[in-house]
Order: sequence, then structure tokens, then C-alpha cells
Amino acid sequence: MSKELAKIWDWRDCSGRLKDMACRTFLLKLHNRGDIVLPPLRRAAPKRKKSLPEIPHSKTPITGSLKEFLPLRIEAVSPKSEFLPLFKSFLARYHYLGYGGTVGKNISYLIRDNCDRPLACLLFGAAAWQIAPRDSFIGWSHETRKNGLDFIVNNTRFLILPWVTVPHLASCILGSVSRRIQKDWIRKYNHPVYLLETFVEKERFKGTCYKASNWKYLGDTKGRTRNGKNSDPKAPIKEVLVYPLHRHFRELLLQEPLLRK
Repeated sequence: MSKELAKIWDWRDCSGRLKDMACRTFLLKLHNRGDIVLPPLRRAAPKRKKSLPEIPHSKTPITGSLKEFLPLRIEAVSPKSEFLPLFKSFLARYHYLGYGGTVGKNISYLIRDNCDRPLACLLFGAAAWQIAPRDSFIGWSHETRKNGLDFIVNNTRFLILPWVTVPHLASCILGSVSRRIQKDWIRKYNHPVYLLETFVEKERFKGTCYKASNWKYLGDTKGRTRNGKNSDPKAPIKEVLVYPLHRHFRELLLQEPLLRK
């Protein structure tokens, strides 16, 4: 149903792909509000979650001052990259949220030191559909938000490997990646991005490396899930942080899609 409606409405992103997931979210919100009645969910046979094979790797402690490991080698991990299995395995085993695969537009990075030893992983994907502090910061209405989401990228995973202890490494990585992600995104998807966002779970982390890298704190989430109602179980409260990639990011995110360059 969502795909057919997206076709009828010609609801596409700036690359011409149907906004199937956005349409599903919109329909579910209308259903939850009582504006429409969706048919019952069709229960598919449960799929067994595939466990990722562990890729052999060294866990020898890596410690020292940052300058000992520079220059960092930042690898954009493509689907055909030799580093993809290792990247997936690292996130699955060492990130507290694990690795559930990717949906939609995304870019993965594996960070290595000057001796080719893996240090960290980052994953970027689609922006959150609706976040009050971010939307207020940009000046978005409901309509302008729909047009601008494709031009924001969410840092959904950031992992420093557990045997790596290098002061200031995390902020150095964030700075290096933020300087190149614009070109990488254009190369992969043929359109720019103007703002990075991330959400830091307050009970677990302080977000120090983001703040040291000049990410701006905008406020906290309300603790609701993506499609949740007020009565639904609460999600963890998270800090909302953003990093502009363009000096005129706000004006660009408020423009009509055809005016953006």
C-alpha cells in the first residue's frame, strides 16, 4: 500500500527513489490518530536473525599519544569492500546497539592508524523523521521538513574499539570524517548534505568527543519511540547534537528542493 501511494503522490527523494518508509510512517501516524483505519498486519513467518561470523582480529592493546598514530586512514566501506565483513563484525560484537544491517542511504567508515591497525567504526544513515529541538533550530515547518530530510545525515553508530585507548582520538576522527563526508555522499548519491546529527544516550554517555569537535547541543529527546504514542513504553532520553557542513545550511534546508545545489 505504501509503495502504491508513494507512486500516486509521486513522493520521491532527491535521487528519484520512492519514499516507501516515510509513507509507511505517515500512514501509521494517521492510523494512530484515528484519521484512517489500516488493514491488520499480515504476519510473515518469523525470520531467524543471522549471526555475523566473527572475523579474526588482533585485540592487542593500542595505547599512546594521538600523534603516534597519525595520519589516520579513513576507509569508506562499500558493499564490495574487503573491509565490510570486519566492519559488520566489529559493530555486532562491540557496539552496545549491535549491527542490524542498513536501510536506505548510508555510508560506513573504518578508521585505521598509520600501521593499518583498525581503531574505530562509524555508520551514517537517514535523518530522524521528526525531532523537536532540531526542527526548531532549523526553523522547519511540517512541509519544509519533508523537503529537507534528505539533506541531513544521522551518525547512528560510533565505536572506538575496546582495546584502543588514545586520548583525543574520537574527536580527531569526528573532525576528519566531517571534512570528507560531503564529497563521499555526493559521489555515492549525487546530492549534497548540509547538516550532521546524532543522538547521545544520556544515561550511558556524556557526548564529550562530539562537543569537543564543535557539535552543537540543541536539547533532549522526549523519550518516545519513532511511531510511539504517549502511552507507549519510554525510550531512553538522548541529547540531540548537530554539526553544520555548510555556512548557509539553514537557508539551504528551508529552500524548495529544486533550488538546492
